[in-house]
Amino acid sequence: APRSVLLPAGVSVLLLDIEGTTTPISFVKEVLFPHIKDNVKSYLREHWDEEECRDDVRLLRKQAEEDADHDGAVPIPCCSENRHDVDKEIQAVVDNVLWQISKDRKTTALKQLQGHMWKAAFTNGPIKGEVYDDVVPSIKKFREAGLKVYIYSSGSVEAQKLLFGYSIEGDLLALFDGHFDTTSGAKVESDSYKRIASDIGCLPENILFLTDIIKEAKAAEEAGTHVCVVVRPGNADLTDDEKLNYSIIKSFHEPHRSEE
Repeated sequence: APRSVLLPAGVSVLLLDIEGTTTPISFVKEVLFPHIKDNVKSYLREHWDEEECRDDVRLLRKQAEEDADHDGAVPIPCCSENRHDVDKEIQAVVDNVLWQISKDRKTTALKQLQGHMWKAAFTNGPIKGEVYDDVVPSIKKFREAGLKVYIYSSGSVEAQKLLFGYSIEGDLLALFDGHFDTTSGAKVESDSYKRIASDIGCLPENILFLTDIIKEAKAAEEAGTHVCVVVRPGNADLTDDEKLNYSIIKSFHEPHRSEE
């Protein structure tokens, strides 16, 4: 029989993580991020003269100047009209982006370019957002039961909307009442969950947060939020203590109201 977890009394809001919760970690690691590495050069060549791309490059150049003292940092030379020099400049931007990725940097400049590249990939169709099979039917059921559903991910709200707006199951944005990212605070800080509750207009104890990351679960619990830890293929293994301390679910079908 399928396992089930009773939704705690008073819960009126579901707050969902993405990576490892609604969406396989492999999609992020093996599709989204490699897309940047594999396509950054062709993307820059295609969009080089557009204002958005010029702005991305300006930001990357400014970041490169700040990074000048870093070991192995890659400088980006200043603009030129000469086509040969433009190729050299594009190559410098590519090398800088690949260097930042190799160092797992999370700079605003890199995030901005990635966001624009993902937007092009989702809207033009080479990439579709992956969601687990149980996600859409379960969320529809939760909504029918009167629950509100929000996303909280370290990926920007814009990136979240691309993933769900251009998903393998079509446009899913109508399933969500809103989106939160790290502008609400880090997911490992308990104040972030209080802030989100206040933005939604409820109490932390009205929220059930689903995540695969124990540190996030701990922070949410400290804020008074209810938590379920999601176990999916490819997620980090939980210790025996963690399995005892948290409600564990393997699918969104498991949490339900007592009257069902």
